[in-house]
Amino acid sequence: GFQEMNVAFGGTLHQKLHEVPGHLDHRDDGTQPLEVQYGPAHDVTLEPGGMLRAFAPGDRIPVNSLHSQGIDRLGPELEVEARAPDGVIEAFRVRNAQRFALAVQWHPEWKVMSNPFSRALFAAFGEASRERAAAK
Repeated sequence: GFQEMNVAFGGTLHQKLHEVPGHLDHRDDGTQPLEVQYGPAHDVTLEPGGMLRAFAPGDRIPVNSLHSQGIDRLGPELEVEARAPDGVIEAFRVRNAQRFALAVQWHPEWKVMSNPFSRALFAAFGEASRERAAAK
């Protein structure tokens, strides 16, 4: 959904990010066990004042990396939330959204119960969902 959301908001993608000079290879190695494929691959730097920054004890968190596509141009209504060490956008939110409208490039659902950041992210999503349901 991350890539589709960017395109839906007018952004563009690199189809093979690993072929773009200056970028890391963000793909997983499918020959490795799931623990390795979905394990931490690199840190992302969280944007100051962003939604994700509120869930973290610092400005960096480790994430897994299993993607070949990456954002080329961010949609104009989107705001960067996190970047990989090579500058690739790994999370964004919809600017001026009335509700929770956030996308991440990594898989926070992997081992969510042992990851305080992921638990906080899903708790915020759950709370926003309950608020939306109550408003109907």
